[in-house]
Amino acid sequence: MTIRWGIVSARKICSDFVNAFNSYEHKGDQAIVAVAARNRAKAKEFAETHNISLYFGSYQEMASSSDIDVVYIGALNPFHFDLAKLYLTNGKHVLCEMPLCMNRFQVASLIDIARKERRFLMEGVWSRFTPAYLEMEKEIKSGKIGEVLFLEANFGFYTETDRISKKEYGASAILDAGAYLLQLALFIFKEMPKSVNVSGTLNEQGVDVSETIVLEYKGGKRAVLNSHTRLELCNQATVYGTKGRITVNFIIILLYSI
Repeated sequence: MTIRWGIVSARKICSDFVNAFNSYEHKGDQAIVAVAARNRAKAKEFAETHNISLYFGSYQEMASSSDIDVVYIGALNPFHFDLAKLYLTNGKHVLCEMPLCMNRFQVASLIDIARKERRFLMEGVWSRFTPAYLEMEKEIKSGKIGEVLFLEANFGFYTETDRISKKEYGASAILDAGAYLLQLALFIFKEMPKSVNVSGTLNEQGVDVSETIVLEYKGGKRAVLNSHTRLELCNQATVYGTKGRITVNFIIILLYSI
């Protein structure tokens, strides 16, 4: 049985997703069969570009379709909650681009809806599935670097794009570059921190453009994370253990994000 995907939005990031999906050799019996956008002409153009058979001029129209099993949501950040809710309540599984929502209350609501509807819901933290992350986790589990006590990670780039700088687009350094850093800390330590301390800088619209985050864990473990959208940082993470360390370069993520 073919798993039928619908693409929500005709933005560039959705094109990136479709291209990656179609180039993956091991996707099995899955196919992208539809795209929806608020503008029917844009949806049609996207469908023609990517050889997609169905296109819809509204998100509700595709949500009501019986030809879709799961959707990828690549719309702007502020629309993630409403769109994910729309598709979950219409019986569709959901893979949503980062950030899943704009706040934890929206996230909690979506999780409740997904459980009630018995639908799959996932935030698209694609870096979790990269070979570098998987190899790093294997090395840590093997004990080669001993007990992990400290993580230092920096991710910063210069950009003036609206989705990074304007509040109405859901702009935020912590929801863009910072999201990769926070999920990495969770990936490494496998637990929530016992304390969180943050200092940062806001632009004239009140959007955060940088922050330094210090996460404290049980047993004296710590993560220091720096995100920035006005400076290019060294863009790497180092995991320190009692017997050694592992360094991962973020350059691939950097190129993807800008």
